[in-house]
Parts: sequence; C-alpha cells; structure tokens
Amino acid sequence: MADRSAPNTQLRLEWVYGYRGHQCRNNLYYTATNEVVYFVAGLAVIYNKHQQSQRFYFGHDDDIVSLALHPDKNIVATGQVGKNPFICIWDSTTSQTLSILKDQHTHGVASIAFSDSGDRLASIGLDSNSTLVVWEWRGGRMIATGKGHTDRVFDIAWDTNSEQKLATCGVKHIKFWTLCGNALTSKRGVFGKTGELQTILCVCSAHNGVMFSGTMSGDIYRWRDNNLERTVVCAHTGAIFTMHKCDDGYATGCRDGTVKLWDADFNPLTSLDVRVTSFGYDGLSVRSVCWMNDRLLIGTQNSEILEVAVRDRENPIPLTQGHGEGELWGLCLQKNAPIAATCGDDCSVRIWNLTDHVMIACYNLQQHVRSCAFSPDDAYLAVGCKDGSFLVLRIRDMTEAVRIHERKEVIHEMKYSPDGALLAVASNDNFVDVYSVQQRYKKVGVCAKSSSFITHIDWSVDCHYLQTNDGSGERLVYIMPGGKQLTDNDVITTIKWYTWTSVLGTEVNGIWPKYTQINDVNSLDTSFPRHICATGDDFGLVKLFHFPTIRKGAKFRKYVGHSAHVTNVRFSSDHKWLLSTGGADHAVFQWKVISDGNSPSTQQQVDNIDHHHQDLQVDSFTEGSDSDLSDVAEVDSDIEQESQMTYDREVYREDLGKIKQKKDGGVPRNKRRTKIPQNSSLKLQYVFGYRSYDCRDNLFYTQRDEIVYHVASVAIILNRKGTQRFYNKHNDDILCLNLHPHKDIAATGQVGKDAVVHIWDIETLNTISILKGFHQRGVSSLDFSGDGKKLVSIGLDNDHSIAIWEWRRGVKLATSRGHKDKIFMVRFNPLDGTKLVTVGVKHIKFWQHVGGGMTSHRGIFGNNGKLDTMLCVAYGQQGNVYSGAANGQVYIWRGKTLEKTVKTHDGPCFAIHALDKGFVTGGKDGVVCLWSSDFERNLKSYPIVTSSLSGDSRGKLVEDNPTVRAINLGNSKILIGTRNSEILEIEKTGPITLLVQGHGEGELWGLACHPSKHQIATVSNDKSLRTWTIHSSGRHMINVRRMAVGGQCCAYSPDGNAIAVGRNDGSFIVANAKNLEDLVHFHHRKEAISDIRFSPNGGKYLAVASHDNFVDIYNVLNSKRVGICKGASSYITHIDWDVRGKLLCVNSGAKELLYFEAPRGKRQTISSDDVIEWCSWTGVLGKSCEGIWPACSDVTDVNTSCLNKERKLLATGDDLGLVKLFAYPSTTKHAKFKKYQGHSSHVTNVRWSYDGNYLLSVGGADTSVLLWSCTDIEVTSTSGSTGVNVGAQRPTPSTISYHGDSEDSDTDSEEEGGYDSDVAREKNMDYSCKTYGAIRETQGLKPSHSKDVTLPDKPPVSRSLPKCERVKRNEHVTVDHVTDLQLDHVFGYRGFDCRDNLHYLADGTKIVYHAAGAGIVYDVASGQQSFYLEHTDDVISLTVNQHPKFTNIVATGQLGNNPSIHVWDGLTRKSLSVMKGHHSCGVSYLSFSSSGKLLLSIGVDTQHLVAVWRWQEGTKVSSKVTGNRRIFAGQFRPDSDSSFVTVGVKHVMFWQVCGSALLSKRGILGATEGIQAQTMLSVAFGADNLTFTGAMNGDVYVWRKHILTRTVAKAHAGPVFSLYTTLRDGLIVSGGKERLTKDGGAVKLWDQDMRRCRAFQVNDTYVVKSVSRHKGKILIGTRDSEVKEISEKTGANITLVYGHGEGELWGLACHPKSNICVTSSDDKTARLWDLNDKVMMRRISLTSGSRACCFSNDGNRIAIGLNNGELMLIDVVAVKVLTKKRDRSAIIHDVRFRPDDKLLAVASSEQVIDLYDVTDDGQLQRSGFCKQIPSFVFQMDFSLDGNFLQVGTGNYQRIVFQVPSGKKIENCKQIDNLTWSSWTSVLGDDVIGVWPKNCDNGDVNSGDVSRSGNAIATGDDFGFVKLFNFPCREKFSKSRGKYVGHSAHVTNVRFLHDDSKLVTTGGDDCCVFVWKTK
Repeated sequence: MADRSAPNTQLRLEWVYGYRGHQCRNNLYYTATNEVVYFVAGLAVIYNKHQQSQRFYFGHDDDIVSLALHPDKNIVATGQVGKNPFICIWDSTTSQTLSILKDQHTHGVASIAFSDSGDRLASIGLDSNSTLVVWEWRGGRMIATGKGHTDRVFDIAWDTNSEQKLATCGVKHIKFWTLCGNALTSKRGVFGKTGELQTILCVCSAHNGVMFSGTMSGDIYRWRDNNLERTVVCAHTGAIFTMHKCDDGYATGCRDGTVKLWDADFNPLTSLDVRVTSFGYDGLSVRSVCWMNDRLLIGTQNSEILEVAVRDRENPIPLTQGHGEGELWGLCLQKNAPIAATCGDDCSVRIWNLTDHVMIACYNLQQHVRSCAFSPDDAYLAVGCKDGSFLVLRIRDMTEAVRIHERKEVIHEMKYSPDGALLAVASNDNFVDVYSVQQRYKKVGVCAKSSSFITHIDWSVDCHYLQTNDGSGERLVYIMPGGKQLTDNDVITTIKWYTWTSVLGTEVNGIWPKYTQINDVNSLDTSFPRHICATGDDFGLVKLFHFPTIRKGAKFRKYVGHSAHVTNVRFSSDHKWLLSTGGADHAVFQWKVISDGNSPSTQQQVDNIDHHHQDLQVDSFTEGSDSDLSDVAEVDSDIEQESQMTYDREVYREDLGKIKQKKDGGVPRNKRRTKIPQNSSLKLQYVFGYRSYDCRDNLFYTQRDEIVYHVASVAIILNRKGTQRFYNKHNDDILCLNLHPHKDIAATGQVGKDAVVHIWDIETLNTISILKGFHQRGVSSLDFSGDGKKLVSIGLDNDHSIAIWEWRRGVKLATSRGHKDKIFMVRFNPLDGTKLVTVGVKHIKFWQHVGGGMTSHRGIFGNNGKLDTMLCVAYGQQGNVYSGAANGQVYIWRGKTLEKTVKTHDGPCFAIHALDKGFVTGGKDGVVCLWSSDFERNLKSYPIVTSSLSGDSRGKLVEDNPTVRAINLGNSKILIGTRNSEILEIEKTGPITLLVQGHGEGELWGLACHPSKHQIATVSNDKSLRTWTIHSSGRHMINVRRMAVGGQCCAYSPDGNAIAVGRNDGSFIVANAKNLEDLVHFHHRKEAISDIRFSPNGGKYLAVASHDNFVDIYNVLNSKRVGICKGASSYITHIDWDVRGKLLCVNSGAKELLYFEAPRGKRQTISSDDVIEWCSWTGVLGKSCEGIWPACSDVTDVNTSCLNKERKLLATGDDLGLVKLFAYPSTTKHAKFKKYQGHSSHVTNVRWSYDGNYLLSVGGADTSVLLWSCTDIEVTSTSGSTGVNVGAQRPTPSTISYHGDSEDSDTDSEEEGGYDSDVAREKNMDYSCKTYGAIRETQGLKPSHSKDVTLPDKPPVSRSLPKCERVKRNEHVTVDHVTDLQLDHVFGYRGFDCRDNLHYLADGTKIVYHAAGAGIVYDVASGQQSFYLEHTDDVISLTVNQHPKFTNIVATGQLGNNPSIHVWDGLTRKSLSVMKGHHSCGVSYLSFSSSGKLLLSIGVDTQHLVAVWRWQEGTKVSSKVTGNRRIFAGQFRPDSDSSFVTVGVKHVMFWQVCGSALLSKRGILGATEGIQAQTMLSVAFGADNLTFTGAMNGDVYVWRKHILTRTVAKAHAGPVFSLYTTLRDGLIVSGGKERLTKDGGAVKLWDQDMRRCRAFQVNDTYVVKSVSRHKGKILIGTRDSEVKEISEKTGANITLVYGHGEGELWGLACHPKSNICVTSSDDKTARLWDLNDKVMMRRISLTSGSRACCFSNDGNRIAIGLNNGELMLIDVVAVKVLTKKRDRSAIIHDVRFRPDDKLLAVASSEQVIDLYDVTDDGQLQRSGFCKQIPSFVFQMDFSLDGNFLQVGTGNYQRIVFQVPSGKKIENCKQIDNLTWSSWTSVLGDDVIGVWPKNCDNGDVNSGDVSRSGNAIATGDDFGFVKLFNFPCREKFSKSRGKYVGHSAHVTNVRFLHDDSKLVTTGGDDCCVFVWKTK
C-alpha cells in the first residue's frame, strides 16, 4: 500500500544550466549585493559567483520573457507569457514575492521598466495592440493603460526626470508617452531629416528629457521631447539589441557581437568585439549588457552569460552556459563520474560537470540532435540525430568514431547494454536497431513488432532482453541480440531490468491518473536503491513516486520550474542528483535528492513557490486515490450536503431591470393606472429565523452588547429587550457575516450573479461601503484584518476565488483562485494583516498578500495527522493556527506544518473561537467545550439540552444536542448558533437562554393567523409545525411539533382552538392549537396538500386542496368527507370561502378561477363575483386583483395575496422576494403599488393579523417569518404643504416621515405636467449619431485617391511653379509668409444644450466656460481669453472645484466614443488629470464633492452611466448604469463627499457613495396631494438636508432626505433650467424660461429656504440655461449662446460673450479693408464682428438659415445667401437690406462678387450658378448662368480680370467658366495662365497636397490662400485647421502646422485683408475662431 502516501524522498533544486538569450533583451543585471540576476524557463536565477551558488524565484508558471531591476538594485520585476500572464515583483535577497500585477495583459509581458523613483512600473504586452500599462506596483494597482502599437514593441524606458513620461520603441516607430490621471497620450517620434524611419530596438533615458535609442541599422538616435535631435551614425555595424545606462555612461550591444561603452553624451569610450576574445566564435550575437564599475555582463543569443573585466577584456569569463534556441530532448549520465551529456535542436552536444556546475565540452553538428547515451566505460558517447543518423564520439577529444545513417526519421532513444557490447537505437520508423560495438557497430538485430514510433527502451541486467514503449501505448519485450519478440508473461515477470525508463507497465501504473487514457508523461527514470521513480510531463512538472507504483492515481510529490514540457529525467549513477531537461525552455535542471521527507530544509525551495495560478505544493493528494484506501473516514452527511449546495438562480434580482426593459411595451401609456395606496405603509418589526444550515460563524456580540446575525436578505441586531433593528439593503440571501475588530461595523456577503459585500454601521445602519464586481454566485466567508483596514472574501465560483479589499475605498487589493473544492472559512492573522488561512474540503492553505496578488502554501501534515476536510479555523494569541476537522479533531499548526491533533468532539467540529487564554469549540454532537490554551485539557463542557435551559428562557428546543454551527464570546457569555436555526446564550456557570428561533432547512409555505389573538402558526418542509406569539410584549416560539413529513399549508379554526395542517404526502391533520397533538388525521390524496381552509361561522366544514387537482370538503363535526370539487385542470393553489360558508373560490396552476358550492362541491358558473362577499381573499386571480400582475409576469409569478380587514389593502408576495401593497380592488392592469424588501427569494405566503395591524410574510427558501406593522398616513394640505398624521399627531411639513421605507411602482405614470419645446429638444438630442465623417454629402473620387496620370488632352502636370502668379498678391500685409497660428479669441459659448457650465475664477476677476472643443478662461476686465485645448471633441460639461485647497481647478467633459474628462488649472491651463475608459458617447455633467477630492460625472449614453472619480489619482471609485432616461444634472451635496443628487426625465435620485458602489433612492412624492412626476432639470441644496429641484413646469420641489415636503409653485413661468447654491451665504440663484414682466424675469435670487425671491430683468433673452454667483454678481449663460453678468445692486446686465445659436455655421467673409468679418448660420442670423475690439457689432435676423455670405470688394455691401434659395444685399454701414431676390428654392452654398463689384455669382444646390448684375442702383438683375455642373457648387473664385470663375463641386471636380457667358473652359493651358483674385478652392493640382491620406471618412471643406499668396489655410471634417505652402502640388504634403480647438467640422477659413489674422468657423460647434498669424 505504498501508493497511499507520497514518497519520503524529496528534491531540492540545486542548479540550472541555461539563460534565456533568444527573443529577449535587457534581462541580466548586477544586484546591490554584486550577484547576477537573470532568468531561464519559468525561473528567475540569482547567481553568486563568489560562492558559486544559485538561488531561485519560483513565482511564475510559464516562461519568463522580461525582467527589470528596481533603482535600489534589490527588487526585481519579471514578466511571463501565458493566457493570463502576470508580473511578479520580488526581493532578490530573500526571493520573497512583494507584489503580483495581473489581469491587464494577454499573451505575455514583452518588456517592463521601473520609473526612476521606483514607485511605478510600466509594462508592454505581447497582444496585437502591444498594450502599455502603468502600475503602482506596491499596491498592485493599474494606474493607466493604452494601446501601444499595432506592430511589435521591443523596449520601454521612463524619463529620468518625470514619473509621467516614458518612451516605447519597436517596429518602425518610437513613441513618447505622457501620463495624466488615468490616461496615456502618445506622440510619435518625428524623424525629420536627421534620421530615417526604421525599426527601433532599444531605448534608454538620459537627463533633461533626452532619450537615446538603438536602431536596426546600427545608428544611435538622440531624442528631445518627440523630435530627433542628433544621430550617432554607424555606432555599430549591425542592429543594436541592447542599451544599458549606468553612472559612468552607457553600454550598447550589437548583433555583430560587439559591445561599446559611451560617456553620458554618447561619445565613444571603448569597444569590445566578443567574437575575437578567448571565448568568442563566429555568429556570436549580444542580446543584453550590464555595466557596473569595471565589469561588464554580456548575455548572448546562444544562452551564455559572460563577465568581462574592462582591464582584461580579451578573456571573458563564462558565468553560465546553456543550449540555444530549439527543443532539448537528449540527456544521459556517466556511470562512473558526475558527468552528464545533453543534446538538442541547437545542433550541439554538451558535456556538464555536475560537481562544479560547468560545461566542460561542446560538439556542434550540422543537424538537430534528439538523443544520446554513454557507453558503460564512459569512453564513448552515442548521439542520435533528427535525420535518422547516429554517431559515436570519443569522450577524450570529442572526435567522431563512427557515423551510421540507416533510418529516415528521428532517433528518439538509444542505450548501451550493461556489458557495453551492444547499442540499441530506437527511431520514429517504429524500429529498434541493435548494433555490435566490437564489430564497429555492425547491425546484428532489429526489433520490428512496434506499430508506432519508439519512445523508451531498457536493457535487462543480463543483457538478454530489451523492453520498448511506443506511441500507441504498447510495451513489448525482445530477446537480444536478434530482436525476436518475447510473449511469455511468466518469463517477462522474472526479468530483472538494469534501468527502468519505461512509462508503461504494471510497475509504473501509479504514475497515471485514474480513469484517464492520456499520454502526457514524456519520460521516467527509476532509482532502484531509493525505491522511487521520477517523471517529466507536458505540464512542466517533475514528479516523484514510489517504485513500484501499482495502482493508478498514486500520490506523489511534484516540483515546478520548467515552463512547458519536461522532455527527459535521469538519476545520476550515485543517486545523489536528478537531472531534468525542458523542451521549449532548453534548460537543464539539477535537483538534489534528499531522503528525509520531514526535513524543514527540504521545504525551503517549495516555500518560494507561487500558487497564484497553479497548485504548486510539494505533496499532491489526488482525491481519486482515496477510494483505494481501507481507512477512509466516514463522510458526514451535513458536510457533504453543504459542500455540494448550489446557489444558482433562474432569475437574479439584478436581472429584473433588464427584464422590465424588454417588457416595457406591455404597459399602455395612455391609460391611467390605479392609484398607489398612499395612505398606508408597512414597517418591518420582527423577524423569526436565523440562517445556520449552510452558514457558520455568523453571529456576534456588538460593541453595545447587542447580537447581530442574519436570515434571508436581512441582517438583524437584537438587543437585550428583545427588539430588533434591521439592515435590509441586500437583495438576495445573506450567506456570511463578520464584525470589525472594534465591533461597531459589520460586513455581510450575499448570493448573486454579481455577488456583493456590504459594510455597514451597526449603530446607524448606514451603508459605509459596497464591494462588488469580482465574486460570482455568492460570497461564503468574510473576515476583517487585525487593524480593521482590510477585508477578505471568499466566492462561490468554481475556483472559490479570494479577494482582499481596502474596504473603505471599495478598492480590490488582491485576488487569487482559492481552491477547486469548497472553502468554508477564511481568517486573517490578527497580528499580521498580510497573512491569512483558508479551510475547506480536504485542504487547508496558508496565504500571503503581496501587492495585487497572493501566494499560498498547503498545510504540511507529515506524520502528525491525516488529511481531512477542515470546517473551521481560528488564530491563537501567538499567531498559531487551530483548525477544526470533520473527524472531530482540532489540528494545531506551527507555521504551515501540523504539530499535533486533539480530539474535541464526537463528530465534525464546526465552530472554534479563540479566547485570551483558551478556546471554545462546538460540534455536531451538540456540545460546547471550553479548552485551555493549546488544547491541553477540556475545562468544561456544555451539552445543549432542554434540561439546561434557564427558567426565564422563552421557547423550547426543537431537539436536544443540535449541531453547533457558530460560537462567539462576550461579557463572560457564550453565544451559540445551532443548525436548527436557534440562537442560545450560555452563562459560564451553565444555564442556557434561548434567544431566537426559526424554521430549519426546507421551504416554508404554511402560514396562518389566529382569529382573535396575536399568534400565528407555520408549517415547513423541515417537518415541523410551530406556533408563535407576535405580541409586542415578547415575540417568540410558543410550541413546536416534529412531524414525519413536511407540510405546505395550515389554518386556524374560527375559534382558534384547532389548527389544520396539509402535508406533502397528501394527508392532513387537525391538531390542538395549544399542545399540537392530533385531533383528526386523514390521508385521501397522493400528492401534496397545497391549501386548507375552515369555513366561517363555526368552522363546520374544512376545505382541503391538493396537487391532485381536487378540493375535498370535510365535515369537521363528524370527521367525514362530504364533497369533492372537481374540474380543475391543474394543481390547486388557493381556496377562499364566502362569508356564508356556502361557496368556494378556487385558483389553479393553470390560472383558472373556479367556483364550487359547498358541501357537495358542485361547480358553479359565475360571470362576476363583485356581489359576493368573501370571508377572505388569498387568491391571485380575478378582476379585483388583476392589477397585481406585473408586465413581466411570465417570469415572476405572484404566489400569494391577502386582503386586510377593512378590505382596502391587498398584500402580495412574489417570486422576487417582494412584499407589495396594492389599493383594493386592483382592477386595472399593472397597478401602482408600494414594495418592501426583506425576503431573499420567493415570498410564499402573506397573511394579515386578525386586527389588520400586522402583516406576516414567509419566505420559501429563506425559511424566515417576517412581521410587518401597518399604519395609515393621513393627508393634510395647508399652505401648499403636505403633512402626515399618525394617530392623533399632526406633524408639520418639516417632520414628515414614513412608517417604514418603501419604493413606489417600477413603472411610473406617463402623465407629465406640461410640455416645453426647449426641454423636449434637449431631452431627445442624440449625441451618439453625431456626424464624424464628411459633413457634406459628396460623391466621386477624392483628390487624395486620384492617380498621377496624363490625360490625352491635358499636358503633363509640372511640379514647378507656373510662370504667371496663381493668386493676386497684396503687398501691404503684416506677415510676409504665414508659417504659424495662435488662437487669439473665440466667439461662442455652448448654451443651447448645456447647463451650469460657466463659473467665476480668481476671486471673480475671470470666468471660465466652454465652446467647441476648448475650455475658455475670460478676463472680465481686459476681455482677453486664454484656452485649454487638450480635448478632442465638443466640450459639453464644465464645473469648478469650490474647495479652498483646490482653487481655480476646472473639470471639463467631452463628447466621443471614448470621451475623456479633463481636470486642469484654470489659471495656468495645465492638465492635472485625464480620466477616460468608462463613459461612452459623452459626459454631460460634472460636479466636485465638498472636499474637492471626488468628481461626479454623468454620461449621455443610452444607459446614462453615473460615475464617481478620485480625480487626482485618475481612478474610478464607483459607477452605476441608471437606465434609459436622460439625466440633466447631478451634484454633490455641498457638505458631503458621499451624497449627491441627480435629476432628469421624470425622476429625482438620491445617491450614496459606498466604497466602490453606488446606492440610490428614488425621490418619493409621499402623501402630497395633486403632485405629479415631473421632468427635473436642475438641483440646489439648503440646510437641514434640504434639496431643491427645478421642474419643467416652473415649480421647484423641496425635498428633505428623499421625501418631498413642499413645492415652490411657479418659481418661473417656464422650465427651471439652472439652480446655483452660494456656499458663502446659502442664497440660491435660479435661471429659467420666463419672458420679461414687471415682477418676473429669467433670473431670480432666493433666500436659503426658497420662500422669497428677487427677480432680475435680462436683456435680449428669456431663456437662461446656466447661472453662477460671486460677491454681488450673477453670471448667466443663455440658450442663444451668450454670457451676461448682472449686478445684484443695480440689476444692470452686460454681455461678456457673444456667439451663434444652435445650428450649423458655414457662412464667413472678411472685410477687404478693415478687421471686420461677417458670419451667417443656420440659427437664422448673420453677425458682424469687430476683430480688433473682439465684440459683435450687429446681429442681423434672417428669415431662414444661411450658409453663404460675402463682402463686396469695396466693403460697402454684404451678400447673403439663404437656405431657402433667397439672396439678400445688405448695406454695411446702415445695416439695412438693400434688395432681396429669390430665383432658387434650394440652399445657396456660396456667393462671390466680381473684382469690379459689377457681377455677383450665386451657387446653389440646384447645380447651377446664377450671375447677377448689381450695377443698377443695387438691384439684382440675372445676367447669365453657369450650367451643366455635375453636382452642387460649394466654392467659387473670380479671376483677377473678372472674366473667369473657378468652382469646386460636390463630386470633387474643379471647373472653370467664362463669365458672364457661362461657357466652360476646357483648355488647361489657358486655365494655368490665369491669375485669380482669390483662392478658396481645395480642388486642383495647385492644392492637391492639402488632402491627407486618411480622408475616407471626411473632406477638406474649405481653404483660403493668404493675401501674400504663399500660404494656404484649410479646414476639414476632423476639426483641424492646417497651414500649407502655396502652391501645394505634392500629394500628401506635410503641413506647416495643425491646430485644434474646433470640435469636428471646420466649415470655413478666411484670412483678413492684411494676413494679420485667420478666421475659422465650426459647423457643429457654432463658433468663430480668430487666430493670430506669425
């Protein structure tokens, strides 16, 4: 029976031969202790050259491919490959893991680098995007991530001067990154003319922002910022793979084998060609270098590490050597010396000295080598090749003795016979050839019976036999030397084998798992003296088994280190060592064999193993092997049941919202639904029950000596008076509970699809934090750390995952897979918050928290105890661990090693609790034991029996000696929880007090209320009938009766003396209500009794409904069945009697409503039961309760209902755990209701007490009974306020409170108080469909896509300048050649769809607002603007931090698919943080918290995500999807960092930030009369927890907490768009829609309670969208995009900012002589702008939108083309209309005066140009046409002589016409000789270079050539303004500058007459930008 345990012999890794040089770089370093750190396979190696020793880091489970050294030179980071790769940070002196970084990369981690401070780590992934991640590595936290590049990234380096800057390089690119908040932005390296674009292989940082990079060509590039500054040409003659920086300068290594040293400025110091040194060879390639003082480390491609002393550079010293790239398979050892040979696919054979750990010889071949074998005399080495040949080498000089090539396929195995006479050579040709050594290797035999390739061979001791394994799983034996097969099993069993390397055969059956047919064991070798065998498999494991190992599934020890398949294992001849080879890692591991399995030193290497991703412990205990043992412990039924319990739900509560959205169509919108039962409310008073059958350690004493425990979804605090308080914010079963060390805070975990943990205050019941987003199915165990700062949780997923949280912040610190079997309990070490222990099915694990991960070790049992299921665990005072096992023993641990066991209970030990001096335990035997410290003796035992109950204990035990599941101590008392759902308290002297009781495991359905007393009866599937008192004087269980079968229904007789109980086997009983003894017993049905009911008026009859589809009627007086109700097609669910006792109403499972006459049961057909008076109503069918069924009732069923005594309230219970109140009758579908939560799953029954003061509800699976009190709320209406009457008290509005807490119906009424066009437009605005492509509907081939071909009638295009000037030049310009632009001013403010987006800065001297993609800071005194231009799209939200520590800090949010939030300094315009990655579509509202540290953001996506950020860190605190209703505003309360309010379409939500989660409550209109749900637009705050919300109908709603107290009627005549709370004095400013009146206005100033106000008149507008206030001034933003300032003292207002309103802006023209421009827009206005004074001169109202305007050349007239086809001429000075003309009905796209002002060209969408004569007194006389235009015309220019007109069309054609004849000019030469008066065209050869390559989704919309004629400015659909040289004839020309600020489409650009400024217009952003030229 050796297979029942692992062998005592163990292995310790002693040496690793090899180094990963291929495909890696920069991966070896000197540490602070002058050791060398590098990696090979899945190991990191620390090599001490002085001691000639190696240490190892075992934290990885796959190939390590990257390494970085911390600036302190002690800490090392290593990254690996794999499906879920991770990074380990560890201490090189101790090999202890410090942190694990995971969950961000896939495929692998290609490169890593520490920042200069060492606090941050950057990593590059091997995924297709080469993902870049920046980490705060000590905490394991990801700071930011971004896509690195689509091509491979090779290296990464931090800027030495900054923690925010770094560089990456790779295939044909280098990028320079900036970290801001959680965003990474990159700039590509600009090579310019200094260097060529090529692959960059390495990068290194210098000081002062300089970076150096090594290139493929051998050059070194010097970079400053992102510009190439200098090139060190031919620094090397080949690719520079590595670059290392040290104090003395830089070292570089090249593919050509040279290493060069450079000073700090990259001037050469010295050079070393390693190829010509004493160690060198041709083809040597350097992959890594490290320079420290006078020594160099060099890592080569061929896995060598060399050390070079600078003074002795010709003699490098090899520190380690290994095989090169390619698989390694061949391994053999000499018989007489510690010498080994290996061979591999690198075509080399290497000889190793195992004592000195050095390579002593190497022989290179021309083909891959796969096998080798020493001759017995060690003189020769046979080598098998991949091509089917083999050769024999002489060991003395490594020369070839013989070569034979007789096979075609690989030689996989070869062995000499023990006497050395024969050599067996096995090939993949399925043969084993036998050669005679004495006959110069003549073939003397062939073994030819194998059907597949040969894998292993072994000789017998006498050399007469050879055994083989092959790929088909056959083991064959041959007679030597001829090769005849031996088939006699009797002979085979007697053969003594010289070696055993076979993986097949009876002797090695145990190496294979049970019940599997797999072939993943590659190699095996046996140590006969030690009776062990070792295997190597495809999982990278080396295993030790006993030999022989007969039974499959034998136990073993396993060892890690190899990264993939272990190809070979061999013991040395003296059995001191085991060697193993890795296939893909081509490493050779040398293991020391240690016999004493219990030696502590044996475990030293194992202790370093990281178990985060794989179970890497030494001992494996495969569960399958237990079935072969005779001494297996008996499996306990309770433990087995608990371990197999599942918590999956068909429908999770969190899915309900999605289900409702799918079902929204079911509620008719035009139909008023039954009103909500406003005048009644429920409040939870008491809960009978305690969850214990599948939970443990879940009841505690609190700080105030109360008791906290849980049942259903409620956590309960029970005080000494017997009253309860509740934490009821869970929405599913609570499974675990634990207390903070201070005992004032509780943590509870629940079941759920996305299971959550709540941390809450026991005194206030307020939620402090919610932890979610990690666990699935449920959370089974919790524990706080000793300091209370951390919380650990265990999940119910398949891996039973573990998470450690910083619970106050809701931040997940670390995660790990726990164990494949269920974990029952987790505990922190109270003395060390980084250590914890878990126990569960057949395991105990000891954990260490390291950074973002965890490491674990299994408990080592040794010979001190047997492995068993561990059920509970506790830490002792000294930090030792004590675990309770299923065998009733307590296991005592020192460290992770079992010291001893103590028998504590007869049966499993379920609970253990540590005292200051001793322990308390509880078990299945129902005994509580008190123990001395370390369990030396049992001090006292407390059996839990009825006789031990104290005299004042109310209730009775269900049974004696119930299983103890939980224990807690406090105030010299022991608190006990039993499996029977009982909570007891034991005095140390012995008496036991019964505190709480509930039903046990099994669904609870039966519920009945006493007809005249506050008593109830319940019956459950736990096979018990119980009676309870619900009177407030003392609520407890009165009596209990155990039954043979469970029941699902019960009923009191009318006199209350008897209880009828229906049971699951089809029987029923009638019992005495006092003693519960049987009075009557009947058994007439086979299936369960589902309902039972006595008739009224004495209870003469008893109706019994069954699942047999019948209702039986019994005469109670004579105990006979007198009738049967037949006709139901399904099981009966509910029955009710009428008041006369003559009629029965029956519900069935087929939703049938049937009526039967008693007593015979005759069926009656009744069309309407309205006239029938029912004694009770518990059914769920019928017209009177039609409204109780929700729209999604096909998923959620209503199980029960009950009508109260007054017949006004109908209570229901449903499958989602909700108790609901409806007004009765509820005749309209989908009626309104109030809902109450407490049950965790389906509510199976509800019943009103006899007097209607209480409602009882029972939960099916949660086994709890909930007692609700019901109180009416009386409506009062005084002075527009509403009040509540409870009894005789008449409270004022300020004291309104609810009796209990409820939520209104999920489906609100669609009625809304009024309609407003502005609100409707804003509500329906769809940001997701914003156009990001071409703004025009163009067609045809774009200029960028055209080919350079020569047309037959067109001369070749010349790239030289034409002889004539292309454009008229103005000699009087301020800038000779425009080369740069600087934004000077923006006309515009986004007001039409934004609110609360302007604020005062700098103590009121500046204001900040936004327009287009710019944040704008405006100096009120000077009128100067400064800009924040880091956004990439429209800014649509803005807020300012009000906290004194963060003055002038601005946050702005933008539109976009991945919109960003920028936080920036309003005075310096520097970015402080950028946050993105969670919102989509856009960020519509922002608000800072009171401390200024948190930022609230609201999205405009379809689900309207709400998020809270720590903006300084750039991390998201929490977020929540709110649904499809638009949110308009959201603000933090001015005094809170956790509370905020959001308002939107018909809702107000009150939010609480709880750790990483958000809790919300909907605003409740409460008992207010005549108040309808309104769309809310704005929010402000007052004292005493008041909230003010502005409504669409002009009212302001006033809320206290989340309950409406009053309204301010008609605060504005129209919608209240904005409210602003002044923090200094509490006054509130409102802005809304209100026309000017004597007493009213669009802006009002209110007192703190919003009872009195002062109105302000606002000129030129009646719609105010934003307001702000500061020191007597009010700042307002209008819908018409203007910003005004009002003086509170005088009421005067001035306009600070002007802009166009909503509508695309296209028209733009500049005055020919003055710095004036005109714009025209779709907002139906044209505007004149003074660009010197930066003001709007005039606004011209138009009858339609406009997209074209133009000044005449004398500057006296303006032509404006409208969208309706009308043309207007306006006098500039008088600003009056001179004339109008409308000859077209389509949009006019461009208008243009001829240079002599006598002709006006007008281009429209009708594909024609009208030419008007404008000489006749300003009248418009059409004088010509330009026709046959293939598309609309969007641009026109006249020639200088006025005779020609060039046009640009929508199909990208440039056409030239003669005017006024309209003749098309086809002569290209004639066109090329024209000089143009202006050039605004973006078409033609002269401007083809302005079109970019990537313009498939957008156009270049406009252009304008400067008046100097040498530059052209363009505007495009990507929001860029660009400058090019003119002409621009080279395709894809590089622009002189690219300028941002516009959000999307730049529609027009124009230079001023003197080139001093450029004016641009934005299409969607409606802004006019003015740029200074340089």
